[in-house]
Amino acid sequence: MKLAIFDLDNTLLNGDSDYLWGQFLAAEGIVDGEFYQRENQRFYDEYKNGTLDILEFLRFSLRPLADNDLDTMLALRQKFMASEIESIILPKARQLLQQHREHEHVLLIITATNQFVTAPIAEALGVDNLIATDPEFKNGRYTGEVSGIPSFREGKVERLSAWLTQNGYNLATSWFYSDSHNDLPLLEMVTHPIAVDADETLKQHAEIKGWPSISLRDGTGTN
Repeated sequence: MKLAIFDLDNTLLNGDSDYLWGQFLAAEGIVDGEFYQRENQRFYDEYKNGTLDILEFLRFSLRPLADNDLDTMLALRQKFMASEIESIILPKARQLLQQHREHEHVLLIITATNQFVTAPIAEALGVDNLIATDPEFKNGRYTGEVSGIPSFREGKVERLSAWLTQNGYNLATSWFYSDSHNDLPLLEMVTHPIAVDADETLKQHAEIKGWPSISLRDGTGTN
């Protein structure tokens, strides 16, 4: 078994679905626009800087799921996919996924963004296996809390380890594609870590380690 793992935001997508979902909810009037957009930007900046408090962010980002009925949120998600996501799925990302399919590799997307937002994106990309942060769901409603370990930084390693055990897989031959220094704990674990349109911290780390660095935006890459 050979496993190809992919980060989602700013890797397979030309943008961040978590951030865009927050902006979309503000534009739709589902949340307090000015406050929500300001906080959404703050959390996104903290994520990029490596200072994000993931639990604080999740209390913020999962609140709209609890404050609105499920049918409303599902309809909004469908609109979000059509208006915000389909246009930022990178063609070269689809090509990369297909290359791994042709080699009969198991494909897995692992993302810190919550499962409600990312499940239809994984489906659109044709990837059956998804590890995402799970919003708690009870009695037919989201509670606004997290279920289990958030799929972020070391949490991605924990969630992946559990998934590997559950499915009888391992990382003996494995790839992980990511843009973010937040994914260094998992990048260090696979046999083929690959930086994709990397942030500056990851780019420098990849150069020191001799990891391949590629772009799914302009088609360039180095080994």
